[in-house]
This record gives sequence, structure tokens and C-alpha cells, in this order.
Amino acid sequence: MRRLIVNADDFGLTAGVNRGIVEAHNRGVVSSTTLMANGPAFEDAVTAARSTPNLSVGCHVVLVDGTPVLPQDAVDTLRAIRSAEPNHFYSSLSAFAARAMLGGFDRDQLVAEVVAQIRKIQATGLRVTHLDTHKHAHVFPEILAALLRAARICGVRAIRNPIVPVKAISARLFKDKRELWKRYSQVRVLHAFSGQFLQRTKRAGLLTPDGVLGVIETGARFGSGEGSGRDSLLRETLAGLPEGTWELVCHPGYNDADLRAAGTRLLDSRDEERRLLTSPELRQFLDEQKIRVIGYAEFCA
Repeated sequence: MRRLIVNADDFGLTAGVNRGIVEAHNRGVVSSTTLMANGPAFEDAVTAARSTPNLSVGCHVVLVDGTPVLPQDAVDTLRAIRSAEPNHFYSSLSAFAARAMLGGFDRDQLVAEVVAQIRKIQATGLRVTHLDTHKHAHVFPEILAALLRAARICGVRAIRNPIVPVKAISARLFKDKRELWKRYSQVRVLHAFSGQFLQRTKRAGLLTPDGVLGVIETGARFGSGEGSGRDSLLRETLAGLPEGTWELVCHPGYNDADLRAAGTRLLDSRDEERRLLTSPELRQFLDEQKIRVIGYAEFCA
């Protein structure tokens, strides 16, 4: 059996992103989303989530390119050094990665901040079904350890597996898409950590899908011709999907003034993804492939 969790990241970033995610759930194939506890449109997202009880809601843990939920002095090792904005995390993933790999973050502060973000969502009455991280930060062992501890503390049962399956990183799929080659190479390197991730997650007693799709393509713009677009690439990837439960990462939304002011690089691509995820053709293709779409709530049941 092939099962697919379609998870929309960045819930709570802007009202337009929230609207796009809810639309992609009500009219399309999005089955889950992850909410940014420190997102500017957090309250709007909570209201939207309450109106869509079949949408599984997790926590999109933000430790890079954002602000903490806890006070500054409680997370001083997590904040960017020599930043013009002292209450901000690192905005650069490479700088964050270097600090994480060198053990520069206080482990208790990491756990406390992740717990605070989860608890803020739980305090609204929403059930937090799963965790993932902004920019997939939990590929780094120190960040993964913090998420696993926080999940146990807060009673969250599942976590995103950030590893792309080998079937989905074939060079053949990306041979005509040079703009994706750098991310393609990075994803291939990260695949070496797959065994370690699964072992640590299992020891922690958490559930995780077999892998993730859509990471390489995030933010890419494609032409509209047959065989050149995101739709055709997604279809080819899904057609070769192995047995098991997989997660498709997506970022639907509306490219409006709020989004352009949010500092995200994902702008027009959110409109493109929203249209794809609500297309009857994608739903029909999934049915033809006998791929069943589920949410994280069902995955954890």
C-alpha cells in the first residue's frame, strides 16, 4: 500500500498563506499543515484550523530565520551573534548549520524553545499531531535531539522524516532543470544520514514516515509546457513511489503584499503550488496510482 501525507508548511506566516493552505485542503489534496508558533498570522491560522477539523495540525518549529517564543535571556545561545536584531535567530541556514555542528547551542535552551513553541499551539486547544522544522533544520543531530526530547515532553507522537527517498532523487528527473542541481546534490549527501535518523526516532518512540518528497523542488519556477512543469515532475516522482507512507512537502499560498513583506523567497511558487494542489487532475492521478492521501492524525492513530 502506498500512502501520502500532503503537508503544507508555513501555516501562520501570512493571512494569504493561511487562506491558500485551507483552500488546498478544502478543494484539494492537502491533508496536514504545520503552524509557526511565532508567525505573524498565528491567530488567523488558529481560527482557520478550528474551521477545518479534518486538517491535521503540527508545529513548524522555527529555530532559524525567525524570532523565539521565549524571552531573549532564556535563549541567548540560539540568537544570532552580532546581529542588528538581537532577538532574532540566525537568518542564514549555513551560519546556523555551522553553529549547530560545532555544538554552539545550549541543549537545554534548544529543548525549552521547541517546547514553548509546541505549548503555544496546544494552549489554543488544537491538537499538535506532528513536528517538522523550518528549513529542515532537524537534519542536524543536535536539533533532532532537541525535537525528540520536546516531542516526548509535549506528547507529540510523530516527526517529519527529512530524508528524500533514493527513487525521488534520480538524476534523470532533474537533468533538464539546472537550477535544482545544487539542492539535488545536497539532498543526495543527506541521504547518508537516513539510517541514523530512523534509529534515533525509533529509540525515542516516535512515528515518522518513510521519507519526504518535494524538498528539491521547493521554490522552483517551471515553464508551462508539457513535460517541463512542476506537475509533470511531481507525477513522475509519485509514479515511482515505493510502498509505505511518504510525506509531500508543499507551500501553497497567495503572493500578496503581506507575503512580499515577509522576507520569504517563496513568492510566485506559492500560487503555482496552490493551483497544482487543487487541480482535479492531480486527485485523479493519485487515484489512478492507488496512492491514498492521509493526514498525520490518521498516521498516528
